[in-house]
Amino acid sequence: MKIVKLMAQVMALTATTFSFAQKNDLGAWYMYYGNNKISKKLNWQNEIQYRSFDGATDLEQLLIRTGIGYDLSEDNNNILVGYGFILSQPYTDGEKQENIEHRIFQQYITKQKFGRFNIQHRYRLEERFMEEDFRMRFRYYLNFTIPINNKEMIPKTFYASVYNEIFLHLDSPVFDRNRVYGALGYVISKNLRIEAGYMNQIQENKNRGQIQIGFYNNIPFGK
Repeated sequence: MKIVKLMAQVMALTATTFSFAQKNDLGAWYMYYGNNKISKKLNWQNEIQYRSFDGATDLEQLLIRTGIGYDLSEDNNNILVGYGFILSQPYTDGEKQENIEHRIFQQYITKQKFGRFNIQHRYRLEERFMEEDFRMRFRYYLNFTIPINNKEMIPKTFYASVYNEIFLHLDSPVFDRNRVYGALGYVISKNLRIEAGYMNQIQENKNRGQIQIGFYNNIPFGK
């Protein structure tokens, strides 16, 4: 019940925030992340993100991403190959358009721990098949997660999370975007947690904020 109450408070805060923001000044992303072991070495990544212009029904982008990964060492140094389907509905001259992208990606994730600091590096290469274009992009993601009321990320732990992710095209122009994020989260159980925060996305010609609410599921499917 405490978790339900906490999520209700987060949603209420999000609604209040949008009531003070002008249209398109602030968006919201509602995200589900699954990273589930299917054997000792193999994992299935599954992800859905609903990205909204107004925090509710005005769809900006729907992203569905999945992949199969392999741990090069015990619970670390994961290599993964995956696929993403992205439906975007941007505004052009006040009119909504619809674009579909199919994306193949390869990534490598390595984790480190220094005291309370849990550090994750993610290197990702994307092949992006858009309706009238093809582009390749490299992404580097650096995340720090710090438990607050416990020394480890155990159940009933509140934690802080920050990340920076830079996106670079493999052709010109090289710079695509940069994301900076800060959040508070709660560990529900060994394999479940929730997180709410704010992300600022910097692009060449615009800078936009996003409220983000994420649910993380690491329940294993196999031993």
